[in-house]
Amino acid sequence: MDLLTFIILVLILCVVLFLVYYFFRGAKGDISLTRPVESRVDEYLDRRFQSMVEEWQLVSRPKLQKFKEQQTPAIEQEEARLADLKNYESGMQTTLASLEARLDTLEKELARKGSAKK
Repeated sequence: MDLLTFIILVLILCVVLFLVYYFFRGAKGDISLTRPVESRVDEYLDRRFQSMVEEWQLVSRPKLQKFKEQQTPAIEQEEARLADLKNYESGMQTTLASLEARLDTLEKELARKGSAKK
């Protein structure tokens, strides 16, 4: 083996070792060789999960369920009140329309009586 072949072989070995080191650098969990990118992302998310929960102010499912159980009766009560208010609004709009029609009729009668007196 001559010197040039030896140097090329050493360079190729260094490049391969560098690539393997770079691939596994900082890896604590299982890195899958069949899905290297996905497994690195999974590992990153696993390591940073708690800080992301705090940063994004997320809640766990048990806390969410407890909140739902506590707030559901109040929400249902408010929804029932809102339905009653909508019914009341609809009734008031009907009454207002009826009053406006009566007012129009009275104004027409007054206009006719006023023109008849002249």
